[in-house]
Amino acid sequence: MRYKTVNPRTLSIPSPRVSLTILSLIVVGLSGCATLKEYFQGSGNVEEDAQTIRGAAHVKEASTTVGVNSGFKRIPGTNHPDLNGIWQAINTANYNVERHLAAPALLTVEGPRGPVPHFKVLAMGAVGSVPGGLGVVKDGQMIPYKPEAAEKREENRANWADRDPEVKCFLPGVPRANYMPFPFQIVQGEDSFFIAYEYAGAVRDVFFDDPGEAPIDSWMGQSVGKWEGDTLVVTVTAQVDTTWFDRSGNHHSAAMVVTERWTPKGPNHIHYEATIDDPETFTEPWTIEMPLYRRMEENLILMDFKCVQFVEELLYGQWRRESVQPED
Repeated sequence: MRYKTVNPRTLSIPSPRVSLTILSLIVVGLSGCATLKEYFQGSGNVEEDAQTIRGAAHVKEASTTVGVNSGFKRIPGTNHPDLNGIWQAINTANYNVERHLAAPALLTVEGPRGPVPHFKVLAMGAVGSVPGGLGVVKDGQMIPYKPEAAEKREENRANWADRDPEVKCFLPGVPRANYMPFPFQIVQGEDSFFIAYEYAGAVRDVFFDDPGEAPIDSWMGQSVGKWEGDTLVVTVTAQVDTTWFDRSGNHHSAAMVVTERWTPKGPNHIHYEATIDDPETFTEPWTIEMPLYRRMEENLILMDFKCVQFVEELLYGQWRRESVQPED
């Protein structure tokens, strides 16, 4: 076989514009984003390049304007984004919202050569292990606990099997409900916004007319929302202090206020942020952020993961030495 010698001077080098288009196609393929402004702010021909890429990538129903929020539908009769559908987070936040290393189990004891699974979770094998994760706390920071609250977090970790509300099938609270390994469904109308979660039948009704202070604290709290452009801002108050953020014992008090920001970035993903403000537990507010992805399966419906709350009381409560029921 003979090879032809090529003179480097005669090679055809793509123009910067063509190179930009090729690179952009790669970015679009990897990220699922059909716009360029997220990656090439200030380039000379962004609008024209974006149109070229949409045609090459066969992006359906492309918006006539280029922007980070192009491509999603609107609720008829309003200018609000249509977020109806089934969504799910894909991350390790339910194990630990902070960045963390992999671990042999959710509950460990010190062994002869390092941590080993606790006997309470030994039978779970690899299912009970913890995958490493980069965390979802904004900017890679750690949770700003007060000293006494940090001590409680360590106690929670050491007693995970007995204390984690998820283990007991209690409602997960906000924001944890949004990144558990279960999908959730948004049902949205002109002036209504309802979220149903697969785990434990949890639900949320977002009020757009503030009903005032919640009469009692509850597992999922009270949600009051408003639109800021294409972002739904939801303030969640009146949650009980017994929900956790994850399986690592990260906790809060009943004074916690959660401010969520739901911002669609395209037809099939939402940028989700939740700012935690709890002066009884943390030295300052802190924020988690993550993408939420639309489930695309045909004929998909939200299933019912119906575990049993207070199962220990139902099974063994009659053998308590002292009743936990109120006296007449």
